[in-house]
Amino acid sequence: MKTPRASKDAGRARYTFRLRMSSTARTALLAEWGRCRWVWNECVAKSRAVHAHNREPPDDKRTCGPAQLDKMLTDARARMPWLAEGASVPQQQTIRDFAKSRAKAMKDIENRLPGRQRAGMPRPKRKRATLPTLNCTRRGFRLKDGGLHLAGGISLTVVWSRELPAAPSSVRVYQDALGHWYCSFVVAAEVQPYPATGAVLGVDWGVKETATTTSDAHDLPHPQHGRNAQPKLSRYDRMVARRKPRKGQASSKGHRAAKKSRAKVYAKIARQRQDTARKWAKRVVRDHDAIAVEDFRPKFLSRTTMARKAADAAIGATKTALIEMGRKHGRDIRLVYPAHTTMDCASCGARTKHALPLSERTYTCTACGAVSPRDKNSAHVMLVRAGLNPAGAEGISPPGALLPEAA
Repeated sequence: MKTPRASKDAGRARYTFRLRMSSTARTALLAEWGRCRWVWNECVAKSRAVHAHNREPPDDKRTCGPAQLDKMLTDARARMPWLAEGASVPQQQTIRDFAKSRAKAMKDIENRLPGRQRAGMPRPKRKRATLPTLNCTRRGFRLKDGGLHLAGGISLTVVWSRELPAAPSSVRVYQDALGHWYCSFVVAAEVQPYPATGAVLGVDWGVKETATTTSDAHDLPHPQHGRNAQPKLSRYDRMVARRKPRKGQASSKGHRAAKKSRAKVYAKIARQRQDTARKWAKRVVRDHDAIAVEDFRPKFLSRTTMARKAADAAIGATKTALIEMGRKHGRDIRLVYPAHTTMDCASCGARTKHALPLSERTYTCTACGAVSPRDKNSAHVMLVRAGLNPAGAEGISPPGALLPEAA
């Protein structure tokens, strides 16, 4: 049996603020983004060229690491004045982001697990299909007189909704689908521990209910935010389809307005899902010292008949919110490998001989005769596998409990 995978320690946190953008600052940011996008595309081209060269018979293998890409950027800035007009910090950070993305893809290719979707290799960023994003390290920005000053003389007005708890180590300036600009600072996280409660909780993810737990008071029903907004989305989809320009023609004002209206609805749905997930996660973390969470990857559901309802449940976002809230408040979050969690009995540890169909919502153990709702049994299995199963009246765990292996 696999040992429960502990969540990573949270040493940093993000604080995001809205930006008030002048036309001069917007023009400068878009120009800077154009240079960074060129650097990214050159990194993709060089990586592909090195990969094609290494597949040939000669033994002179080449590498395409950050050092080689930095040298490429230095040579390019010396040859191209328009590239040298921009700050070097965001361009160098673009190389770092590319190297990180490529390393993640290579690692997933080497260590691919069944049922896990691997990260794809970095692709070129198209001008009209990619939203602007600039990353700057500490030497590429400064905070002065309540404003954000980026390298290259770009001054931005920040809408400070709260104070930063510490000096930021980096900043990301980006634009969303509605055209709004934001800045996101990375600062050292401060653990804010809750008082001990002595309670533990098991969490099982699902579609009928987003989260089924060992406590009835902490179950999270399906919020259906997307379904409630579907009539309005369908209306805007028809508007976009009617006003779509012919191939080769520029988009009309009405088409752009319809797309923006549709994007506003999607943004509202995302905010509702995030708000629901955070409120539920905070209530769960406040009431329990340790939480066993199913390490569930919901992407495979996109290929099933439950794709629409599973996407509306936002299982991935809810799981992320629970893990982040647990780190923030110093709780013990344990991720449990999800294999066979619906087939095991939480009381005796016996496993059924066949997978249960989704239509069967009651779990009946043929070994000990225990009967319980299917999802509730899975939630209790999370506790057992994470080593958090409550002791019985005699002070011992139930017989046959699936205790985790020693780390």
